[in-house]
Amino acid sequence: MSEKRTPYFSLILLLVLLNGCSSIEMFKEKTEFTPYKSYSTFAILNKETGQKGFVDPYLDAIVEDGLQKLLTAQGLVYDPVEPEIILRFNSNEDPRQKEIVNNMYPMWGYRIWDPWFYDPRFSNRSPVSTKNYELLQLIVDFIDPKNDKMLMRLTAVSEVTSEKDKRKKVIKSVEKVADTYQTHMQSKTR
Repeated sequence: MSEKRTPYFSLILLLVLLNGCSSIEMFKEKTEFTPYKSYSTFAILNKETGQKGFVDPYLDAIVEDGLQKLLTAQGLVYDPVEPEIILRFNSNEDPRQKEIVNNMYPMWGYRIWDPWFYDPRFSNRSPVSTKNYELLQLIVDFIDPKNDKMLMRLTAVSEVTSEKDKRKKVIKSVEKVADTYQTHMQSKTR
């Protein structure tokens, strides 16, 4: 490789690795119409009606404040009286388990007899264990009240293993929802 291409190659490799480590997946669903304009005002239905989207009120506050701050930073104005777009959010917190298969063989493949190493096949340990986790979904609906139709539904899906991890993932999910909304609006209103 030439010296000019080396920084670009390193940058591309770094971006690929960072994207591969992303632990939150975004899904865009139920797009009933394409945006006919850019919206300038919004309101969060959960905040105005007291509707809860999470079991934990702290997580509700994180989502409400995060959406309001991020959308305001994008140039929208919070207007609960006459909003051009209404946001409604809820969650799906589903406890689950997954099986983890413990490899009993060394990295080089199937284990052959070796007098210097202990053979784990003869122990009483099970090669399969289970891990508890929670599948967390943040679902945000963007509704146009003038047309009474849904602009889109964004769902952020992630796996969490602790309360601390859950709070971090909710914050990242809110950021991804706001970024996806901005990208959607920029691509459709041009």
